[in-house]
Amino acid sequence: MNLNIYDFYEKMERNNVLLSFKGEITSELLTSVLQIMETKMENLQEAPKIKKKVYNVLVECLQNLYHHIDEQPETDEIGAKTAMFLIAREQDGYIIVTGNYIMNESVNGMKERLDKINTLNKEELKNFYKEILSNREFSSKGGGGLGMIDIARKSGQKLGYSFVPVNDSHSFFYLNIKIRQTEDEKEIQ
Repeated sequence: MNLNIYDFYEKMERNNVLLSFKGEITSELLTSVLQIMETKMENLQEAPKIKKKVYNVLVECLQNLYHHIDEQPETDEIGAKTAMFLIAREQDGYIIVTGNYIMNESVNGMKERLDKINTLNKEELKNFYKEILSNREFSSKGGGGLGMIDIARKSGQKLGYSFVPVNDSHSFFYLNIKIRQTEDEKEIQ
C-alpha cells in the first residue's frame, strides 16, 4: 500500500474534518461518536441551538446506518456490515456524510422516498411524518423513512444523496447533510 498519511491528514485539515470513520457500525461506536462530537462542539464553543441540531441529525444518521445497512458485497468477513461517516465543520455550519452498501433492489424505492422528502416544505414534512406514523407504513427493517424525514426536518435542508452502482447486487448509498447556523444562532454566541 502506498498511502501518504500526511497527505491524508492535510486533506482532512483543509476540509475541517472533525471525525471520520470506516468500519462496522456498533451500538458502542454510536455512543462513543456522540460523546466525542458533544465534546468537540463544546471545545469549539458552539451555540446551544447549533449543537442541538448537529447532535440530533447525527443521532438520526448513525441510527440509520446501524439499523438499515446491508451487507457489504464480496467481503472477506462473512456478513460484514460496514459503513463510513464523516463530520466536517464549515464556516456557517456542519456537514455530515454517510455511506453504506444497499441492495440494488432497494435503490428505486429509496430514491423515490428521498425525492419526495426533498419536495416538501417544513409543514409538509411534519404532516408526512405524522401520516407515516398513523398509517404504520413500516419497511421490513422497521422504518418507514421516518429517520430521513426527521433529518430533513431537523437540518432544515434538502437531503443530498447518490447511489453508486458497485456490482449486480449492490450499490453504495451516499448521504450528504448540511446543517446551517442561522443568523439568530450566531448572535446568541
